[in-house]
Amino acid sequence: MSIRLRLLFLLICATTGVVLAFGASPITLAQLPGTESSATSASEPITPIPGPPAADPLKVALGERLFRDPRLSRSNTRTCSGCHDLKTNGASRNAQETASDGSPLSFNTSTVFNSALNFRFGWEGEFRTLEAQASASLQNPRIMDTQIEEVVEKLNHDPQVVRQFEEAYGHGPDALSVLNAIATFERALVTPNSQFDRWLAGDTTALSEQQLNGYKSFKSLGCISCHQGVNIGGNLFERHGIFHPLARADPKILRVPSLRNVATTAPYFHDGSAPSLDEAVRKMATSQLDLALTDPQVDDIVAFLHSLTGIYLGRLVEEPK
Repeated sequence: MSIRLRLLFLLICATTGVVLAFGASPITLAQLPGTESSATSASEPITPIPGPPAADPLKVALGERLFRDPRLSRSNTRTCSGCHDLKTNGASRNAQETASDGSPLSFNTSTVFNSALNFRFGWEGEFRTLEAQASASLQNPRIMDTQIEEVVEKLNHDPQVVRQFEEAYGHGPDALSVLNAIATFERALVTPNSQFDRWLAGDTTALSEQQLNGYKSFKSLGCISCHQGVNIGGNLFERHGIFHPLARADPKILRVPSLRNVATTAPYFHDGSAPSLDEAVRKMATSQLDLALTDPQVDDIVAFLHSLTGIYLGRLVEEPK
């Protein structure tokens, strides 16, 4: 369904009080008003990021250790953090990372920050759980190029790691606990308290006038149709290139990416073909909405998107140098 048809459908549904759910987050037309001077989560189609879920700190710490451990790769040289830099944007500056054989990977690396808030995982949404995605990355010959059994064997030869597993799980490393530890750590990688989230919580000074204008345009032009909910995306599938080509043609259907921290995660799109946020906004409007935005419209929307940068470990998420 095109963006315009979806918005028309929302309008029709509003007259009957029907609630539509795209993926995990339901929206109604009542949540698509023009931006006022203040907001509450209940009246907007976007909700603030919550804090990290309750979790055993021993499992979180173990998962963080595994996230940085090269023994999770066959070559003992590749780590999860090598592509997902937690000191900056949870991803990298590269259009595509390098595969284990030296060739470029097929997709741009998505940020790991807030990824647990998506309803599916991977650009094509092929994984339903973080554990399944972690398992597939370990086994992928172009990423970690290993088997979970091989990882478990390596870890069981490290007395310190064995002790850490025993403290967290009551036994030494096994396949389930390795994957669970990684996923538990990833669920903790949320970035709350962005400017926009503070505005949603009632802080009327959190956004500039330009950012408020950008949010109003973001809603009125139809961007909100695909980018809403707690992760401002990540909760439905969509066809790209509806009106005009956007990026690499395949795959035609993608899980809509989150826009959380988007100002820090250039380059953009599944092939990393848009080097700047300005270009990405223009291309999305042309491709998905059949609109040619004015420079002021683009500037306002980009300003709004900058307000979506959250905080991790007490600091703003930042773009890699």
